[in-house]
Amino acid sequence: MQALKIFLLALAALVLAGCSSLERKNSAPDTQYMQAQIPDWPNVRYLISTKAGVTAMVNDLVADQERLGRGVGSGKYLSLSGGGDNGAFGAGLLVGWSQRGTRPDFDLVTGVSTGALLAPFAYLGKDYDPVMTYVYTQTSPDQIYRMRWLLSVVTNDGIADTAPLYDLIAKYVDADFLRKVAHEHQAKGRWLLIGTTNIDAGMPVVWNMGKIASIGTPEALDLFRKIMLASASIPGAFPPVMFDVAVNGETYHEMHVDGGVSAQVFLYPTAAAKRADAAGVMRNNKRDAYIIRNSRLDTDKEDVQRSTISIVKRSISQLIQAQGVGDIYQIYQTTQKDHVGFNLAFIGPDFKTTRKVEFDPDYMKALYQYGYDRALKGYPWAKTPPGLERTFDEDLRSKATLTSSNQ
Repeated sequence: MQALKIFLLALAALVLAGCSSLERKNSAPDTQYMQAQIPDWPNVRYLISTKAGVTAMVNDLVADQERLGRGVGSGKYLSLSGGGDNGAFGAGLLVGWSQRGTRPDFDLVTGVSTGALLAPFAYLGKDYDPVMTYVYTQTSPDQIYRMRWLLSVVTNDGIADTAPLYDLIAKYVDADFLRKVAHEHQAKGRWLLIGTTNIDAGMPVVWNMGKIASIGTPEALDLFRKIMLASASIPGAFPPVMFDVAVNGETYHEMHVDGGVSAQVFLYPTAAAKRADAAGVMRNNKRDAYIIRNSRLDTDKEDVQRSTISIVKRSISQLIQAQGVGDIYQIYQTTQKDHVGFNLAFIGPDFKTTRKVEFDPDYMKALYQYGYDRALKGYPWAKTPPGLERTFDEDLRSKATLTSSNQ
């Protein structure tokens, strides 16, 4: 999927430039877009790059604590990154972790892109391990997207149609699934957050999926599914997802794409931790964050063709790589300031299988098994981001600079 993302982004930029576009409603005016809400369901999302968004998040934490009459639980957090078909790594790791018998019930689960597809199932625990196993070892490209005819591409909003992916999401995310998410959120105060990018405003948006699930209506179920789809909607390659929003009684459209455009992985804003402490939110004294990067940290050597497409493709690849590493450093900084243990998993240089096509079943099965086997043995979580403790080393698994966890 990563190669597809890079190639299609480049191709879309070249092919679609200057072409006609589909009709849509206007987005909210510049002076009002930060007040936009989903009609009838205010405060189910946070603009985490704004003071108001962080305040709303902390207010919800306080409300949960007051409602439950206690602080929130285990102190274990899970963040799942983007990575397309490399999500097979995260799926395998989570299932192997379950089989080892040490996978926690996380207080907080966050997901972006393929991580947004994994996150709800990871949130509900090992009962949904078979779903993750099936989706990430048996899925073929035609279950994810349908390529559009070339002539339709220039008048459309994406090179491929993701109706098959929505159908796949809907197959597993049904009314019963929604009730289970709502129960975990309401009864236990556990949080499930998914990130998308409001491309109109150029802002990250974090959706509180537990609050949405708690609404419990068919419309809430559809919104839940659409958010998962939006977070995995690669701009240019896949169509964006349009959300109806309202400001002062007026309705507008928001265009949302892959959450990875804003951040390939996220935990929570540093400012939120400070404000939660100031607001008296009780938190576990021993907290640990587990970040699963569904990608590699090292880059492959490649002889780049002297052509526009090859140069753009390689450049975007390196840009995405650098952004992903930067996101990990940001999480690390947050954990260090907030006295939270940092644990990082990623696809190592010892994984040698190559894909023949995107969503190659053999590649995904091998990657799933790679993550599964390491988790079953006790995954050697990296305790620092790349570069601080020789995380790039070929034999990093045996280096004293990394400590093994029995998780």
